[in-house]
Amino acid sequence: MKEAPDPQTDAPEEERERWEVLTQLEDWLERPMLVLSFIWLSLVIVELVWTTSGVFELLGTIIWIIFIIEFLLRFALAPRKIKFLRRNPITIIALIAPAFRFLRALRLLRLSRGLRLVRIVGTANRGFIALQKSFDRRGLGYVLATTAVVILLGAGGMLAFEPARDVSGGFSGYADALWWTAMLVTTTGSDFWPLTPEGRVLALLLSIYGLAIFGYIAASLATFFIGQEAAAPDSDVAGSREISALREEIAALREELRRSALS
Repeated sequence: MKEAPDPQTDAPEEERERWEVLTQLEDWLERPMLVLSFIWLSLVIVELVWTTSGVFELLGTIIWIIFIIEFLLRFALAPRKIKFLRRNPITIIALIAPAFRFLRALRLLRLSRGLRLVRIVGTANRGFIALQKSFDRRGLGYVLATTAVVILLGAGGMLAFEPARDVSGGFSGYADALWWTAMLVTTTGSDFWPLTPEGRVLALLLSIYGLAIFGYIAASLATFFIGQEAAAPDSDVAGSREISALREEIAALREELRRSALS
């Protein structure tokens, strides 16, 4: 996440120069890191669903190393280190989590699953930042895009934590998990509830997101349909043209009353 400098005119000259260099670096890296963030998001979903290896794992590792280098560069240039770290806790954890893949080999399955959950949350956070930079403003398009990321990534996580082969009544495939996650985010729900601790935490996060954002989406759709109805010539709902005409009439009436008072 880009950190803007404090607007203090009495800041030391060296600090202002470091802020300028940091801003220039972030502007130069913004587009490449944006592309890598979307690629990384896709690779994480593929890994959660199909547990691939080989070239996909190598590509993911390369991108992860690039993310670490980019973060360390920004950290080195940031004048206020503690403040920089406090603003990026999820990013830091998400960058550390992939390093613990060897825990699977050590059979520390529970800790490994917890770190996978952290990685999912960190990947979602990076996806949100990438989408925020892609949209000019945080309107309905941005909300729908973030919701799609949450559903796609959340479905991959639920399939990884609650597979039918390990959990009674679990998900038999990604399509099954995708449908369940979409129902949960839209607050519809289903008969199945997660049994593993990681699955329950992820389901809780998905539910919180759904409760927080679904009302906004519903209100936006309602506003759209009301606008369509107001645009119709025979509509009973006042549209922008009717409101504009009413304002003009009120302004003309005020002007007429002012002239009457002066005469």
